[in-house]
Amino acid sequence: MATKIAFGPFVLDVDRGALAREGRPIALSSRGVRLLATFLGAPGQVISKADLMRAAWSDTAIEESNLSVQIAALRKQLGPSPDGREWIATIPRVGYRFVGTIAAQGDTNGDAAPRKEGEPRPSVAVMPFANLSGDRDQDYLADGITEDIITALTRFRWFFVIARNSSFAYKGKPVDVKQVARELGIRYLLEGSLRKSGQRVRISTQLVDATSGAHIGAERYDIELTELFAIQDEIAERVAGAIEPELLKTEGAQAAARHTGNMTAWDLVRRGTWHFHQVTRENHLKARELFREACSLDPELPEAHIWLARVSAGVVPYGWAEDPALELQEGMQAALKAIYLDDRNPYSHYAFAIVSIFSGQLEQAIRAARKAIELSPSFALGHLGLGMAQLFSGRASEAIAPLEHGIRLSPHDPQHFVWFNMLALARLFTARADEALEAAIRALQVRPDWWMTLEVLTCCYGALDRWDEARTCARDMSKVEKLPGDVLAVLRTKNLDWTAQMQRAVRKASE
Repeated sequence: MATKIAFGPFVLDVDRGALAREGRPIALSSRGVRLLATFLGAPGQVISKADLMRAAWSDTAIEESNLSVQIAALRKQLGPSPDGREWIATIPRVGYRFVGTIAAQGDTNGDAAPRKEGEPRPSVAVMPFANLSGDRDQDYLADGITEDIITALTRFRWFFVIARNSSFAYKGKPVDVKQVARELGIRYLLEGSLRKSGQRVRISTQLVDATSGAHIGAERYDIELTELFAIQDEIAERVAGAIEPELLKTEGAQAAARHTGNMTAWDLVRRGTWHFHQVTRENHLKARELFREACSLDPELPEAHIWLARVSAGVVPYGWAEDPALELQEGMQAALKAIYLDDRNPYSHYAFAIVSIFSGQLEQAIRAARKAIELSPSFALGHLGLGMAQLFSGRASEAIAPLEHGIRLSPHDPQHFVWFNMLALARLFTARADEALEAAIRALQVRPDWWMTLEVLTCCYGALDRWDEARTCARDMSKVEKLPGDVLAVLRTKNLDWTAQMQRAVRKASE
């Protein structure tokens, strides 16, 4: 069905290139449609004039004044936003930014709870819960509760939920709710704290309308440690109820997360996720050990199997597995068990997708990633996994959009050095070398000592005939340890022409 994005009283049908206000069509030029779609694809983010001109005119050389004319026309057709501001703000000497609140991209297949045409899906960010226990060893507990609430909220399909890594960028920093609303493009903010004393835990939460700063509601939970597994669902449902009570009545019970009550296994999973996010050999292997123990202690806990699958898909391409084939087999079995236990969880299907990618089963991976996105359109990893699977299967042009969208949804993912490299290669293999170089440089900024990043950067400079910079990158490659694994192994095996192209560039830069 047609992809639609809703904001205020408007709905933009991207596929048809049509804009409607409260169901009535609005005349918009084709360039206006492309500009608006670009803004809505990156809400709250500053978009440079060069990027906007490329979006509207492709590679046609134009004067900057043409962009100003199109922006002025677009503003006139949109009119003021409900709070009286313009939808599109000018950032002097840089570009423009869409400042409204929008819904996530979605379709009209009828799976979501009913809502009026043009009504945007509520957008919510869950800030990292503060640990007030006075014991830094309990940070993992506060982080785990935060992640569980994010996961639970993603299952309510009428929410646009900001990805974990975007909200965790604010951890340990004073939060100005209005500033966060502008930066993340969200309407609601959930803040919270956790205090553990002995076997009891106190969790406090407050839901804020981030655009106005008004407090919508606050809750406090005093519970036994063994009850902690169920609290994230209750918090998520209360947030949902405060934002969309009628929708909660119809689908809240269906969307609730599934847990079995085994606190020990849950605690192991939470500890394991902390190690997983560090992206080092030692931490990944420790995470695997914890996830395996959680699966053994509670075989019916979906999250234990999800994370075991995900860590299996990490240790293999990074070269940290003693027996890659056995590791991938374990990951595949864990992902399938997660789907069996909780097939409405987008993380279950993403886990299946990422293990399938590194097992070389790319069509299977594409189907799994699409299922994850269907369950939660704002799920960043679903889009990123889809883009990687499409790239590895030789469809570079199809990989670009989901990779770009996934990065926008989760701009602070600790594994962005991988995702930016995927985007760089997708652009490189579609003859967009300038844009490929931009993505490769961003990958280098995230992880400057990664061999693959330097290899991709060398290829990008070579494609632009900038051989001095390519030779510098090649020299840097020789100084960096190359792990026995290869994230691009499946891509190289299945796309021999691309592999040869990369080899020629690295060989020439190394002469």
